[in-house]
Amino acid sequence: MSGPNSTPVRIGIIGLGTVGGGTVNVLQRNAQEIARRAGREITITQASARDLNKPRICNTDGIALTSNPHDVVNNPDIDVVVELIGGDTLARELVMSAIEQGKHVVTANKALIAKHGNEIFDAAQKKGVMVAFEAAVAGGIPIIKAIREGLAGNRIDWVAGIINGTGNFILTEMRDKGRSFEDVLKEAQELGYAEADPTFDVEGIDAAHKLTILAAIAFGIPLQFEKASTEGISAITTEDVGYAEQLGYRIKHLGIARRTEEGIELRVHPTLIPSKRLIANVDGVMNAVLVKADAVGPTLYYGAGAGAEATASAVVADLVDVVRTLTSDPENRVPHLAFQPGALADTAILPMDEVKTAYYLKMRAQDKPGVLADITQILGNANISIEAVIQKEPSDEATHATIIMLTHLVKEKAMNQAIAQIESLSSTEGKVTRIRVEQLNKDD
Repeated sequence: MSGPNSTPVRIGIIGLGTVGGGTVNVLQRNAQEIARRAGREITITQASARDLNKPRICNTDGIALTSNPHDVVNNPDIDVVVELIGGDTLARELVMSAIEQGKHVVTANKALIAKHGNEIFDAAQKKGVMVAFEAAVAGGIPIIKAIREGLAGNRIDWVAGIINGTGNFILTEMRDKGRSFEDVLKEAQELGYAEADPTFDVEGIDAAHKLTILAAIAFGIPLQFEKASTEGISAITTEDVGYAEQLGYRIKHLGIARRTEEGIELRVHPTLIPSKRLIANVDGVMNAVLVKADAVGPTLYYGAGAGAEATASAVVADLVDVVRTLTSDPENRVPHLAFQPGALADTAILPMDEVKTAYYLKMRAQDKPGVLADITQILGNANISIEAVIQKEPSDEATHATIIMLTHLVKEKAMNQAIAQIESLSSTEGKVTRIRVEQLNKDD
């Protein structure tokens, strides 16, 4: 490249694991195309890794390697620091140090942004540097850029996403092959989709990190991870998956952020969605985000939510963005959270008790006259109307039948009270299974 800015931009990469290695590969393989887009070459000057002798998926010839990530941050020859180690302790320290030294940052770290993003963006603003984080949500899908820039003329109504591939893989296998949660989780761990400790994936914490970020850029609010309501999929049974299918629904682990008159909903939980919705047919480890906006209506973004090169695609796109704006006035850059920093709203996050949804209910009740009437009376007294009922007759030796109900919209608080009353009936056995239902209509 020639011209006034023909000096290559020098980057340092912290972490040479899956995403770090993928980023090196993409930068090296597509170097010419990337330089044509960015206006300058991007060269990897230095990289850090915990174990320098470990085999890599990338070629590190010509890259100075170190086992100390602080060496990368403190290297005066580096213009942009790429943080790919994950976690929110050491990563936070390194990112804040890079910003303090006037270096731009690219990160794929959703926990870091969801928990410390407000502080990080404030520091970056003061120093006039960029912190780019497209790879933090939905891997290679450019969802941050789509909402922040592509939909900038819209008022966003809601966002609903399958934003954890591990959970989606488990639910897909349960539906397609009738396997149990435990059985599929074990395979997901063997395939490397799930960690040895799968809590972050299957209990919704990973998805809540990503949803927190999506909600902030969709509605122009500060990042508030601690207010996200999370529920996992470990209690979902193959029976539930089958009943959902009979009713015309599929169970997906969704992150939902919705703007309402009372406040903003921020919730991750298993959800029944109509089988005919495109997002209901996103299977395996794939991710998808459905965004409903006032002018454009619903738009769906689908693709690989993880993986070396899929995530590297987003990291490198962020690097191109950073390089393009290196010479621009910081005031003219796209704001980190889509809205100008002084224009973020203090809209309240709605407590889960106040959220209105429809419900799938499954309960075991004695197979005798009057029991169903008792249950429907409890629901009726709580102003909960029923859309559908399935009653599965007990087998010859059993005394309890399985009852499945779909309800219309009701506040969570009222549903919780009704469930407590149903569970206290002498004619019911055990706990009531409750899964929320979303239609995801263009009119919602």
